[in-house]
Amino acid sequence: MPSAAEGARRPALIGLDGDDTLWESEVHFADVHEVYRDVFTPFVGDGTDVDARLYATERRNLELFGYGAKGFILSMIETAIELSEGAVTSAEITRILALGKGLLSHPVELIDGVADTVPTLAAAGYRLVLVTKGDLFHQEQKVAASGLADHFEQVAIVSEKDERTYRRVLDGVGVEPEDFLMVGNTVRSDVLPVLAIGGRAVQVPHHVTWSHEVVESDVEFPVLSRLADLPGWLESLG
Repeated sequence: MPSAAEGARRPALIGLDGDDTLWESEVHFADVHEVYRDVFTPFVGDGTDVDARLYATERRNLELFGYGAKGFILSMIETAIELSEGAVTSAEITRILALGKGLLSHPVELIDGVADTVPTLAAAGYRLVLVTKGDLFHQEQKVAASGLADHFEQVAIVSEKDERTYRRVLDGVGVEPEDFLMVGNTVRSDVLPVLAIGGRAVQVPHHVTWSHEVVESDVEFPVLSRLADLPGWLESLG
């Protein structure tokens, strides 16, 4: 476990990410990618990277559809039409829709240690806010099904995690950036924008990360192997 920075103090507010920090998400998308690849590789042959084509479509559509399974479903359909040059059948489209509905209806699976760690943080007197991005309806379902909602004083479901978003969340709860600690699995969304506004951040990496969230950075920040290590790390702040 990394040691706390010398002179660091207890945060007034802790932000926790949802997908792949509190509950599993990307592993289910990865499973869908595998099935999708098997279905559509025969349309294009082994020389075409189906995953790369789908990712390119997803990135192109982010401004229109935002993050989440519903936009992913539409991108899968669009990519299927492009890959097959319009030859995709209603049977394949139906298969895509079934895959997407499976993502949307999948039970929430809390990551190991989360069910105990979040209540522990709340019982220790930490103010907690959940900051998660994606489709509003789907994220609301996940939050409700997680059983964790009562431990957060605010749930912020956002379309993007950038500096402006974090400032808005902090303004809403009356906390200055220097008194805020964000904890999440991705450097791009959970670490860099928080550091940029003067806050602190801790990364808890997940073993599966969407390529869109992977960035190169030489910025130093604490990294914990699991969320269950967070209470001990916080105690070391003094």
